[in-house]
Amino acid sequence: MADNSAIEWTDATWNPVTGCSRTSPGCDNCYALTLAKRLKAMGNPRYQVDGDPQRSGPGFGIQLHDDLLDVPRRWKRPRTIFVNSMSDLFHPDVPFEFIAEVFSVMNDTPQHRFQILTKRSRRLADTAADLEWTDNIWMGVSVENQRYCFRIDHLRQVDCRVRFLSLEPLIGPLPDLDLTRIDWVIVGGESGHRARPIKSEWVRDIRDQCADAEVPFFFKQWGGRTSKSGGRLLDDRTFDEMPVVTLDHSIG
Repeated sequence: MADNSAIEWTDATWNPVTGCSRTSPGCDNCYALTLAKRLKAMGNPRYQVDGDPQRSGPGFGIQLHDDLLDVPRRWKRPRTIFVNSMSDLFHPDVPFEFIAEVFSVMNDTPQHRFQILTKRSRRLADTAADLEWTDNIWMGVSVENQRYCFRIDHLRQVDCRVRFLSLEPLIGPLPDLDLTRIDWVIVGGESGHRARPIKSEWVRDIRDQCADAEVPFFFKQWGGRTSKSGGRLLDDRTFDEMPVVTLDHSIG
């Protein structure tokens, strides 16, 4: 799957892997699982493998899509690409050899900027030294509350050009973020019928921590019943800051 994206901080999504499983409370109302169930019911062949109901819920088992690996090579116009919006590249059921194939494609397409996001930060840290981190690969971890800040320490071990945090869905305060060697912070509330509330003081505190550390801050959404229901304004303005990194427009 490779599509234009409605996600505010990227241009397109690329899903050489689909499928995932719950690993922490941030997964409880996973948009990808809801979408996967819908796609399975519609007969989409990339969502027909059942997961373990105790782990991932029906219809969201891990599938590797070799036929999608070369998609970024066919995109000549430079794009910012979110890798595996419908999975987690560092999920334990994704073989390392396939992760390396995904990295090979990213290494070979310097005209694009790739954004990878994981909750499996321990596996990320354990395998990072065996992967080639070209400058066009941005690596991020999701942190939903204070308990999962250890993921940030794992991210710091990765030798990549840009390290970023996705604090979404933010379901608790993060008063003491260590932003050492972090290049970008995204914050967002949860959306969907069971969306948990986000408090404005949590968001303002993170914004101020980013300002003090001179780290770009991106506020994605307040969330609610739909992703747009709460809007994106924080104190009457939007925050769309991003790291300033120049793309290599050469095509190998």
